Order: sequence, then C-alpha cells, then structure tokens
Amino acid sequence: MRFRHPDGSTVHLAYCTNVHPAETLEGVRAQLRDHCEPVRRRLGRDRIGIGLWLARDAARSLVTDPSALRALRLDLDARGLEVVTLNGFPYEGFGAEVVKHRVYKPDWTDPERLAHTTDLARLLTALLPDDVTEGTISTLPLAWRTPWSPAAAESAHTALSTLADRLRALEDLTGTSIRIGLEPEPGCTIETTADAIAPLAALAAATGGDRIGLCLDTCHLATSFEDPTGALAALAAAAITIPKAQLSAALHAEHPHLPEVRDALAAFAEPRFLHQTRSATAAGLRGTDDLPEALTGTALPDGTPWRAHFHVPLHAPPAPPLTSTLPVLQDALAHLVGGPRPLTRHLEVETYTWQALPAELRPRTRAQLADGIAAELTLARDLLVDLGLKELP
Repeated sequence: MRFRHPDGSTVHLAYCTNVHPAETLEGVRAQLRDHCEPVRRRLGRDRIGIGLWLARDAARSLVTDPSALRALRLDLDARGLEVVTLNGFPYEGFGAEVVKHRVYKPDWTDPERLAHTTDLARLLTALLPDDVTEGTISTLPLAWRTPWSPAAAESAHTALSTLADRLRALEDLTGTSIRIGLEPEPGCTIETTADAIAPLAALAAATGGDRIGLCLDTCHLATSFEDPTGALAALAAAAITIPKAQLSAALHAEHPHLPEVRDALAAFAEPRFLHQTRSATAAGLRGTDDLPEALTGTALPDGTPWRAHFHVPLHAPPAPPLTSTLPVLQDALAHLVGGPRPLTRHLEVETYTWQALPAELRPRTRAQLADGIAAELTLARDLLVDLGLKELP
C-alpha cells in the first residue's frame, strides 16, 4: 500500500511474510498464492506491499537461477503484490517448532551473514517495482549479547563496512539504492536505540555514508520502555537514519503482582520464540531472557509494570487484565511520518506470532489468518490517514 506524505514523497506500507515461514523458493511462491493474495483481496486493493522473508535456501535458489528470479517477479506482479523491503533478520528455520536463540545465528561476526545479506540486496534490486529506486533490508543488531567481545565488535564493524562498499557498488551498477537497518532487540548486543548510536555512527564515519542505519521495531522499543520522543530525538541528533520501521505491539501487564495477571501472562509463555520480559524500575531496566523465567523466578520486581517481547495483533489487544503497547506504536508513528517530512518511507507490519498466540486467540484456518492480517493493515492504514497521509491507488 502506498501513501502520499504531505511533503510529496511516497511512504510504503507492507506486511512481513515471516508469519508464513517457508524455507524453499517453492514455499515462498505458495505463500504468495495461499496467503498474500487473499489478504490483498480482503483489503479490496489492486496492489499491496509485502515485506518478503527469504530464507537462505530460497535466496540461493534465486541468486543461482536468474530465470527463477524473473518468474518470482512476474508472480508478484500478477498477484498484485510489490516488494520494497526484505526481512533479513531470520536466516533459516523460522518455522521450526523451537526457534528461540537460533534466530540470532549466524551473527555479524560470521562471514555467512555478510554473504546472505549481500545476496538479499542483489535480489531486491530485481524485485523492486519499476518506479521505485530504493529498497531496504532489516537485519539483526549484530548478535545476541553473549558471548561478545571487542574483537567480535571489530569483526562485525568490518563486515558491515564491507557490506556498505558492496551496496555502493550495487547502486553504481543498477541505479538502485539498497539500505540496511540494524534492528535493536531486547537481549541483543544492541538492545535499544541508544545502544545503536555509537556503532552506527562509527560505521557512517568509516564508510562515508548512511547506507546502514536503524530499523525501528515498535514492539522492541516498547518492551525496553523506551520513550519514542526521546529515542527519535537522540537518533536525529546523532544523524542516524531510519531506513525502515516495523509496526508491532508488545504485551503489557500493568500489575504483575496479581495472581490473575500472572495466569494471563502464563498463557503467552510458549516454546517456539523467545519472549524477553522487562520492567522499568527506579534503578534502571530489569529483565529476563524469556517469559517463563519472569513468571517462575525473582529476577523481575512485580511492583512495576512488565512488558514482554510478544508481537500481539495490532487490532486485537489481549483481554484484561493484559493489554498491548499500541499507544507506543502510535506515538512512534506520529514522529516517524507525522512531521514535515517522513523519517522513514518504509513501514512494515510484523506480527509473526499468530500461531504462537494462546489457543483461543489463534487463527484456525488460512481464511482467519488472512482476516487478521487484513485487519492489522487496515488499522495501520487508518493511523497513517489520521496523520495526514493520503492513500494512493
């Protein structure tokens, strides 16, 4: 979906296909048929955007077979789907029964992460619509926080500097600009936007450009109790760009000391994904690496609110006594695109946890999932229109 910002620029809204994980090219094309096109039809639009997730094997199939890449582009066009952004965070196995820490591998100290992201950049130049000359890719925020060392930090800096050089060469060759966004996430080397400033500023100084910036995920921002106003002001002061933002909401528990709140939270403690949990205290941010640890241990004080890294549907917050951090998303979005010029032009709804929701909230059919995704995009569309953007045909 495209929107005209009051400054005349185009803002793109997509939804991320990591909610339908597929490891192979055949699986990706099945996603387009079985999920993405039905969402578009529900929205009644001739065209919608998707943030495509290409696992390692699918990406390599496309890199090694130009005819397969052309066929994918034709398939996208035929189904009324367009791609301006890729989700390059998960590498493979995102549909496994247990994902947890494996989503952070390979990290930016591993040459395979550089190779995979380079492949994605090359593929995106061929997948972009004919009238779009800039694409974006989100990626992990260097690594999970342990183990980490100065040598690891230097290795990641070197890899990202090499990537920036490759992106510059790719633009010289194709005329298309591809920019990367490191996505701060709780528990990682870069957990918050504040953590991102020093490494991204060092990269900009070393590479002489802004090809690598920040992907702002509003669920992650909220989970770490970051204030959108302060966070975005600090990024602007440091001249850190935001190639892409992910619109998502975290799980919020206002009174975690109450038994009924603990019971409600326990329904979201599931074995597939990590659900890092945080509490903002007078002494600073406290946290656990997963929701079960918060519920069964004493690491978190229960006299202040908790937030868990669980992407809940934007349009359907959990029932009381829980809620979502949708107000944080709304605040961040107002800063991102509600000003005189957009701070980012690529927005992606990323609720990948539909099948990890408690059983009574989980979609049971493809049709129910498509209904839910369409409802999320409708909510995002309404928020953008309320901020003065105009939806384009």
